[in-house]
Amino acid sequence: MLHLKAKPNSRRTQLERAADGSLLVRLQAPAQDGKANACLLAYLAQLFGVSKARVTLLSGHTTPFKKVEIQGPTEQQILLVLQQYHAA
Repeated sequence: MLHLKAKPNSRRTQLERAADGSLLVRLQAPAQDGKANACLLAYLAQLFGVSKARVTLLSGHTTPFKKVEIQGPTEQQILLVLQQYHAA
């Protein structure tokens, strides 16, 4: 399970790690009609190499702070992907 902050209306969709170690996902999509959430789930599916159906938004449907479950990769595989993102 990932805990992250989503920031819609960004120039591009990308994952960043904040100085405190938290995850920030900048999303190109606007925060209306679920577009940002759909963009987030599609981006995470691509990032972790799973289908969109395997990525579930557990909480934070209307707030910037999200809890997301990714089915498929092990926790260790998820950590390996996240290690590529260092604090800015």
